[in-house]
Amino acid sequence: MPETTQDKIDSHPINTFAEALETGRFLRMRRLLASLHPAEIAHLLESLPPVERQVCWPIINPELRGDVLSYLGEDVQTDLIRTMDTEDLVSATEDLAPDDVADILQNLPDHVTQEVLNVMDSQHRRRVETVLAYDEETAGGLMNTDVVTIRSDITLEVVLRYLRVLGELPENTDSLYVVDHQDHYIGTLPLTQIVSRSRSLTVSQVMSHQIEAILASTDESDVALRFEKHDLISAPVVDEGNHLLGRITIDDVVDVIRDDAEHTMLSMAGLGEDEDTFAPVKKSVQRRSLWLGVNLCTAFLAAWVIGLFDTTIEKQVALAILMPIVASMGGVAGSQTLTLVIRSMALNQLNDRNERWLLKKELSVGAINGVIWAIAIAIVTAFWFTSIQLGVLIGVAIIINLIAAALAGVSIPLMLKRFGIDPALSGGVLLTTVTDVVGFVAFLGFATLFIV
Repeated sequence: MPETTQDKIDSHPINTFAEALETGRFLRMRRLLASLHPAEIAHLLESLPPVERQVCWPIINPELRGDVLSYLGEDVQTDLIRTMDTEDLVSATEDLAPDDVADILQNLPDHVTQEVLNVMDSQHRRRVETVLAYDEETAGGLMNTDVVTIRSDITLEVVLRYLRVLGELPENTDSLYVVDHQDHYIGTLPLTQIVSRSRSLTVSQVMSHQIEAILASTDESDVALRFEKHDLISAPVVDEGNHLLGRITIDDVVDVIRDDAEHTMLSMAGLGEDEDTFAPVKKSVQRRSLWLGVNLCTAFLAAWVIGLFDTTIEKQVALAILMPIVASMGGVAGSQTLTLVIRSMALNQLNDRNERWLLKKELSVGAINGVIWAIAIAIVTAFWFTSIQLGVLIGVAIIINLIAAALAGVSIPLMLKRFGIDPALSGGVLLTTVTDVVGFVAFLGFATLFIV
């Protein structure tokens, strides 16, 4: 099978552009970029170091720059926008949907945002300002104001004539929205009904009331859950008075789901979901130093606990060899529970009624796993150091630490959520601290009492 252009770009994006830059073959680069989808160009830019990225950006077709910006992560997007003047930025964003323009403008200083808005035509500016009025992580911040509305008292024949006059529907349109004369949302008219039912029927006779409108203040995670549960392609967004403001489409929800997944994964390492892989050294150091400092404090706490038993460790060197096993088993078991609980929180599955049940279940799992692996580790330890007493000691410590890990894995994220702290951001650090401290205290404490 012949290799496509996309295959070549996916396989060697950096090498292809590095070669073109070294040889000064900018015409080849321009042709290659023109053959790619804006999302592919964005991926390519994010795969380049900053210097090469700045060289590549000016040769991208100006008509594609707005679309490319909408696909870029926040860090890379902001760096490239700094190289553009207001006129270029307005030109790049004039054909974008209002929600995409709002996403870009929200990452700019207020005075720059205002300059861009002032240059826009009045209709486009009003649409963008409607989206900017809401937090970017709410339904209002996600919505697109480009919607097609109809009245309930007209016939499908009239609707068809209206659509012919429009000539083109907004992207991802699967339904028209039915509103009254005050723009209150009433229901939806699926396109399938328009083409399959008698044209003499009125909209009120064939419209659907099944899709509930989403309040503009609804959190984006709740929006994603509603789309998932009801298999929606689009959904209307309304204000507190049920006035139709816009719609959310499946492509925006896919972005939310992807960002949530990246946020959870990267937050556990103290990184943002828009972290630029090729960011300058200074910026990367600044962002990561704080998280390393927090981890250092917890490490000192664990070291202090070990220091309390320095005499015990000096008398029994085997304890120092076995300590990492106790801490590691607790850390892994706790991480499993923590990940499960954070996922359940993201899916809104946890509530006051089932939290206690989940805690009991995880404690049972921790205890059973603790007994199973305590026996295995005790046998290995007894043969390794020819000491049954040491094997029993580490087995008991493993059981205690796995139960403590289960308790911490459930309680820490619940506690952080009640204090308004993101469990994904700090749950892992607290969990590791708990399992290290409990594991060391149990293991070294029992060793002090029964062996030394």
